[in-house]
Amino acid sequence: MKPETLTLVLVNLAGIMERADTSLLPGVYKEIGAALNADPTALGSLTLYRSLVQSFCYPLAAYLATRHNRAHVIALGAFLWAVATFFVAISSTFLQVAISRGLNGIGLAIVIPAIQSLIADSTIDSNRGTAFGWLQLTGNLGSIIGNLFAVLLASTSFFGVPGWRIAFHIVALISVVVGLLVRVFANDPHFPNNSAKPTSYQIPNKSFYSEVKDLIKEAKSVIKVPSFQIIVAQGVFGSFRGSSLSFFTLWLELIGFSHGTTAVIWTIFIISASFGGLFGGWLGDFLSQRLPNTGRIMLAQISAGSTIPLSAILLLLLPNDPSTPFIHGFVLVIMGIITFWCAAATNDPIFAEIVPEKSRTAVYALDRSFECILASFAPPIVGVLAQHVYGYKPVPKGSSDSVEIETDRENAASLGREQEWLH
Repeated sequence: MKPETLTLVLVNLAGIMERADTSLLPGVYKEIGAALNADPTALGSLTLYRSLVQSFCYPLAAYLATRHNRAHVIALGAFLWAVATFFVAISSTFLQVAISRGLNGIGLAIVIPAIQSLIADSTIDSNRGTAFGWLQLTGNLGSIIGNLFAVLLASTSFFGVPGWRIAFHIVALISVVVGLLVRVFANDPHFPNNSAKPTSYQIPNKSFYSEVKDLIKEAKSVIKVPSFQIIVAQGVFGSFRGSSLSFFTLWLELIGFSHGTTAVIWTIFIISASFGGLFGGWLGDFLSQRLPNTGRIMLAQISAGSTIPLSAILLLLLPNDPSTPFIHGFVLVIMGIITFWCAAATNDPIFAEIVPEKSRTAVYALDRSFECILASFAPPIVGVLAQHVYGYKPVPKGSSDSVEIETDRENAASLGREQEWLH
């Protein structure tokens, strides 16, 4: 296998584990809430803590990935998020989980821009969308893995250890292994023979203060690009919607679907979103060659505009009834195929084109920073709206099965109404 191909494979493998780690927590919201006596607002705040730390660490990611071997940076990030994930697994209080999830954001922030810029450097304009589509597909595979581990193990225990804790242990261990593989076998094209000395535009042996000044100057030049401003403005709303999806598994379980059925429905949705992103990336490449100035933008408009009617059908028109898994799954498949084109078809390829090659890591880091800062507030807003506006209420202790089922259905309706408002 060629070194470039091996690097792309390992980078996508790291992307799989990054998304697996991110998807663990939403899959066990119900169990963590019961174990730590946490309501939806508190559960949403866990994602907020991680996302805020992650957002503020993206400048660090730009600094590291621009001035150091990006394969080494990805390996470091994988190790950091693995340690934080292990801490979540052994936490016994809500505060410990919150701190661990915050630390988890550091590792995740370091990895993402390095992966994106490596892919951008390894492709050309005519196939870059497809490459980012593959990254989206493999990343969503990680979401499936993480969610399956979380949801299917959530209701079990091993030698007295709750299944949701086992899921966190497994993902942490695999992340360490992947980090080691990337560190040993992946290559950054700017660093020959996996060395720490660059060959192209980087200037070594500068003081830290001078490098920070250069980073700030580079960031300012990126922010001034009009296309960057417009794409980020649109991406903020898309990321906000995406973050609110973390409550969808809880919504399905409250409707009355079992853990297994919920896992199947959500897995089918993620698979459809994966191939939807790949198809969108390919379609973006196709149209960019025929409509250079409008092709990619047109796809983003179609994809984003389809979200509202499809979400209304899923959340407001379909019955909150566990006897309709096929209908719920079908609508989610359509949503997955159509509404996840923007990143692979439009945003990521255009970012690579509007800045010099040396600024690609910075543009991806800044994009993630701006989008994630606002999107990180989506989960707690979901919790607050569900509780205080749409009538979500915890199941009273000691309730009969019929009362518990009725309360869950009412809570599912509450989550559905506020999710549609966010979409």
